Amino acid sequence: MDQYKVLLYPLMGEKATLLREKENKLTFIVSRDATIKDVKEAVEALYKVKVVGVNTMVTSKGLKKAHIRLDPKHSAEEIASHFGVL
Repeated sequence: MDQYKVLLYPLMGEKATLLREKENKLTFIVSRDATIKDVKEAVEALYKVKVVGVNTMVTSKGLKKAHIRLDPKHSAEEIASHFGVL
């Protein structure tokens, strides 16, 4: 799957902010067709970081949300500032 079609947009809510600060995780809404492997590859390619793990879920609104844990040597806060979340 094309990496530019996998990640739709980042989330900026309270829970996403807490995850970013405490657990070094980024939170995105992703394509419903995207697999965990697709999400991992897209984040690694687009943001030049190492991804440790990806959890996905489908929300009650039918959107697919992904929590992406980054390697400790990369800062989720720093990555989020690049795409204007902070």
